[in-house]
Amino acid sequence: MEQDAREILQTYFGYESFRPNQEVLVNHVLAGRDVLGVMPTGAGKSLIFQVPALMSEGTTIVISPLISLMKDQVDALWQAGVDAAFLNSSLMPDEQAQTVADVSAGRCRLLYVAPERLGDARFLELCQTLPIPLLAVDEAHCVSQWGNDFRPSYRAIAAFIEHLPQRPCVCALTATATGEVRDDVVSALRLRDPVVCVAGFDRANLYLGVLRPEPSRKKATLLRLVREREGRSGIIYCSTRAAVEELHDLLLDEGLSATLYHAGLSDFERKHNQDDFLFDRAQVMVATNAFGMGIDKSNVSFVLHYNMPRDLESYYQEAGRAGRDGSPADCIIIYNKKDVQTVSFFAEKAHEERTEAGMDPGLSDALLARDLERIRKMAAYCKTTDCLRSFILRYFGESDTPYRCEHCSSCGAESETLDVTVEAQKIISCVLRLDQRGRTLGRTMIVDILRGSEAQPLLQAGFDTLSTYGIMREVPKTLIHAVLDALIEAGCLRVAGAKFPVIVCAQAGREFLRRDEPFTLKVAKAKTRAEEVPAGPQGASGAAGKAATTKALARDVDPALFEKLRALRADIAREQGLPAYIVFHDSTLADMCAKHPRSTEEFLEVSGVGQKKAELYAEAFLACLNADGNDQTTSVSAETAGYPFRGKE
Repeated sequence: MEQDAREILQTYFGYESFRPNQEVLVNHVLAGRDVLGVMPTGAGKSLIFQVPALMSEGTTIVISPLISLMKDQVDALWQAGVDAAFLNSSLMPDEQAQTVADVSAGRCRLLYVAPERLGDARFLELCQTLPIPLLAVDEAHCVSQWGNDFRPSYRAIAAFIEHLPQRPCVCALTATATGEVRDDVVSALRLRDPVVCVAGFDRANLYLGVLRPEPSRKKATLLRLVREREGRSGIIYCSTRAAVEELHDLLLDEGLSATLYHAGLSDFERKHNQDDFLFDRAQVMVATNAFGMGIDKSNVSFVLHYNMPRDLESYYQEAGRAGRDGSPADCIIIYNKKDVQTVSFFAEKAHEERTEAGMDPGLSDALLARDLERIRKMAAYCKTTDCLRSFILRYFGESDTPYRCEHCSSCGAESETLDVTVEAQKIISCVLRLDQRGRTLGRTMIVDILRGSEAQPLLQAGFDTLSTYGIMREVPKTLIHAVLDALIEAGCLRVAGAKFPVIVCAQAGREFLRRDEPFTLKVAKAKTRAEEVPAGPQGASGAAGKAATTKALARDVDPALFEKLRALRADIAREQGLPAYIVFHDSTLADMCAKHPRSTEEFLEVSGVGQKKAELYAEAFLACLNADGNDQTTSVSAETAGYPFRGKE
């Protein structure tokens, strides 16, 4: 069975071997076991159900959340020589009828549908007539109310499965899920004795960074980052539509290639702009988080967050859209403390909408408390001077020991360690003195007490009579906040309450005072404005930047030849009406450069080249690779590529 799976992998997808976690899950699916796979973006989750689908009789059903994702995956499968289709609202009635006819006749190995279609009685009737060996649930975290992209329609999947004549094996896959979300996915999908595989959250090719410029320099910081990466494909995420519009106009005014995407645009505008980005007609996409789920664009080399994301789950999923083919990529947040207020406002607004919609108040309150706690964790990530990669891996439960990755802005920054034992003791003492009076306060009021503020509300409450009033009058407010954050992170203090969070002392804080242990804080050394925005691993611009990226993709890669292959790929993709990365990923082009095949047999040895793609493209790419300095243009039509009528625009 294992050898058969590898033959399928080689024949259709052009890879000699599975990645370790891929192979484990594929083998369990082939053995008929339900599986839940948590694998980082770019780890090849689709192969876990695509390979078993090609080794099974019947039609595998794939639940997918977005139309664009379905189309990309079906296009890629047809490129690989696999009969696949999708059913969604983008198809005309005659196209839907043709797809249903193909599925009924057994001419479709994988059928992609949105979860909403499961409630269609006609679709259920169709599925009840089919042999369905496997049902795959992509973006499975959407089934969990504790996840970051909950979609109520995903809750219908379990009932749909129960209405099938024979229960198929169920394969659930996601890129980000905490332990709590994983448990909820297993329960909501009613997985039977599933194999749960958490394949590691680390994306070693991603450079992680946080910049904290003054608010007045935030736009200048963004422009500098984009200019340093000019000519490369990237995404800029903003928290509001207004910010998207403003930054998009700014980039255009600066002569940069950009488009935009948010929910306020018409369907036509969103699709047109998304296609401009996918087809490389626009280099930069400026968007809200409405953009991106399921976008399989392999050559995104940077993701910038102009505002702090709402939680680490969302951030790591959005950042993971960079470097999908394994090439180096930058993921940088431009942080400002006002961002915390913005995402907190959205969390409270969502709480009000849930309550008005009739959700159980207790559940809605619990979701709000969860959202606000996640915001606090996200803010802690943006403010920490510790290793960012270590912070993320500890958050997802993959590591419990801090370390330095030497590939993030914290590890690369100059820092110094301060002994803040006395400051920590004073902060904890203030919280305990308030507790003795039966009072709990938020961080701002606590800092004001410690610094001896004479604000009327503080004086009227009698807080000036506390023994800790004014004992940190000479300490900068920013340092007090930093020590307070560090005490929360260390578990000495904790945040209680949802809508009105307050600081309370944990048992560890009381023990800290008794033991009189040292408490240190690592802080970044102050930088000049010229040093404020580091170039990062991809800081080079123009041709030098492209060459650096090319060298990182593979050894012995000729940058000029790589660009010729990219140009040929672009011509072929344009002829077929496809995004270039569906023809070949950049990593495949780099491997062509390194191996320099001279025959179809050698072309098949290139990573990412299967039998069907060799049939389609070997002649054109071999001619380009082996041309004696002569430019050659070879096109491959959509008809030659074997595309069906179904789903093509």
